[in-house]
Amino acid sequence: MTAPAAARDPGLQPERTRLAWRRTTLSCTVVAVLAVKLTVSDQVTAKELTGLALSCLVWVAFLAVSHRRIRSLGATRPLPLSHRGALLAAVCTIALAVFGAAVIW
Repeated sequence: MTAPAAARDPGLQPERTRLAWRRTTLSCTVVAVLAVKLTVSDQVTAKELTGLALSCLVWVAFLAVSHRRIRSLGATRPLPLSHRGALLAAVCTIALAVFGAAVIW
């Protein structure tokens, strides 16, 4: 016999999801900080500055997406992540990896 849907504890799964978003945000922050660290040198090229600026822009966009999602998970019955939000988070992650690689090479 299964328990009714109303008896389900809605606090645990959204909390795990909220923590996962925070870990992902922390990972993106580390990547952005490493991009800054790599470009701070005596001879900064235009390619490095462009990669750094784009990395920072993507990092801010990801922060906005993750903050909005974390706030929405505070509701009693949070709505599922929208397709637009999921796509934007994925694009930000891929772009941050590409711009980070551009700074290195």
